[in-house]
Amino acid sequence: MPFLSVYECSTTKYELRCNECGKVYGNRPLSACPDCLAPLEVCYELESVRGRVTRATIARGPASIWRYQDLLPVPAAFQPDLGVGFTPLVRACNLGRRLGSENLYVKNDAVCFPTLSFKDRVVSVALANAQAFGFTTVGCSSTGNLANATAAQAARLGLKACILAPSDLEAAKLLNTRVYGARLVRIAGNYDQVNRLCTLIADEYSWGLVNVNLRPYYAEGSKTVGYEIAEQLGWRLPDNVVCPMAGGSLIRKIHKAFQELIALGLVEAKPVRFFGAQATGCSPIVQAVKKGSDCIEPQRPETITRSLAIGNPADGAAAARMIQETGGWAEDVSDVEMVSGIQELAEDEGIFTETAGGVTTAVTARLLSQGRIGREELTVVCITGNGLKTTDALQGRFAEEDAVRPRLSDFEQYIRSFEPGLISHQAELELAGGLY
Repeated sequence: MPFLSVYECSTTKYELRCNECGKVYGNRPLSACPDCLAPLEVCYELESVRGRVTRATIARGPASIWRYQDLLPVPAAFQPDLGVGFTPLVRACNLGRRLGSENLYVKNDAVCFPTLSFKDRVVSVALANAQAFGFTTVGCSSTGNLANATAAQAARLGLKACILAPSDLEAAKLLNTRVYGARLVRIAGNYDQVNRLCTLIADEYSWGLVNVNLRPYYAEGSKTVGYEIAEQLGWRLPDNVVCPMAGGSLIRKIHKAFQELIALGLVEAKPVRFFGAQATGCSPIVQAVKKGSDCIEPQRPETITRSLAIGNPADGAAAARMIQETGGWAEDVSDVEMVSGIQELAEDEGIFTETAGGVTTAVTARLLSQGRIGREELTVVCITGNGLKTTDALQGRFAEEDAVRPRLSDFEQYIRSFEPGLISHQAELELAGGLY
C-alpha cells in the first residue's frame, strides 16, 4: 500500500500524529498508534496557508465543503465533483420562543447532499484518501447514516462497498444503503460489536473502512460544520453549540474548526461553550461529564435513538474533556422526550429531523430551563439527519382519521370538530345565514 508523506498530500502540510506520545506517522490508513494504542489525529502546519486562505478566497469557492479544501486532509490533485455540505443555518425564532431563547439557530444537515445527514461530509474526505491510498473496496461499521453516505459516494466513485450494521437498524436506513448497490451485512449484535468486527476486517483485508483505518481523515470532515457556522454568522463565533454525541467526534471537530479559524485570523477569538446531547439509554459521555471526569464507562445501548447508540465511544474521553474545558455541559433525555423534540422542531421550524435531532432539541430545551444557556446568548443547535430515515420512532403518534367525502358540507363539519379556529369569523356568519 503506497503511503503519502506530509509534503505530497496537499497545499496545506499535514500528517498523522499520536494524541498521547506525539509520534508522527506521515499519511497512511492507520487510526491508532502502534506503540501506545492512542488515537491518531491529523495535524496541520497552518502557517503554510496563512494569508492565502482568506474570507474572500473561501467565498469564491464552491457552495460545498470544498470551499474549505485547503483546510482539509485531501491530496493536492483531488478534484471534488460532489456538492456536499454548505447546509442552511436557520434562525429558529419560533422554536426559540417555545424554549425561551431569543437568539437560537439551527444548523440543518437534515438536507445535506446526497443522503441527508452530516455523514456525507466525513465520507467525502475519507473516500478522497481511500482513492489516494489505492483502495478499490471501501466500507464502514454504521448505525445507519454513515452506511447510506458510504454506499452512495462509493457508487459515484466506482468503488466496491461492503457495509456492516446492526441487524435492528431502521428499515429506511437499510433500504437507503442497499439501493446504491452496496453489499450490506447485517450483524446480530450492537454497534460496538460490529465495530470490533470491522477492526479485524481492516487488518485482514486490503479495504478502506472509513471509520476504522481511515478514521483520522474521516473525522476531519466534521470540521466543515464549524467552518460553515462561523461563515454563515458573518465570520463570528456563537456563544454556545449544542451537538449530538455518538462516538464523540463531531463535537470535538467543530471546536477544532473554530480554533483553526481563530489561528488564521478569520474570526475574532472568543470563548464558545460546547454542550453534548445523548439519549438516556446510551449516554456514556454525558455520565462522564456529570461526574467531572473523562473516564468513559461503556454502556449497553437501550434506546430507539440508534444513530447515537454507541456504548463505548472512540472519542468519548476527549469529547468529555473538551466540553468541560470550554465551560459547557452534557445532558441526556428519554426516548419520550426525544419524540417530543422531533415534533416541536417540525411544528415550529418546518424541519423534520431524525431521532438524534430530537435528542438534541430536547436537550437544548433542558439546558435553557436549567439556566445553563442564557436567553440572549447566540446558540447553535446541530441537527445531523433527516426524519424520513426514522419514521418508525413516530409510530402511533398520529392517528389515521376517517376519509371525508368530497363535499364542502362534510369538510366544514370535519373542520369544526377538530380545528374550529381555521374557519374565519366571516365564514361562520355566512354559514349561520345559510349562504352555503
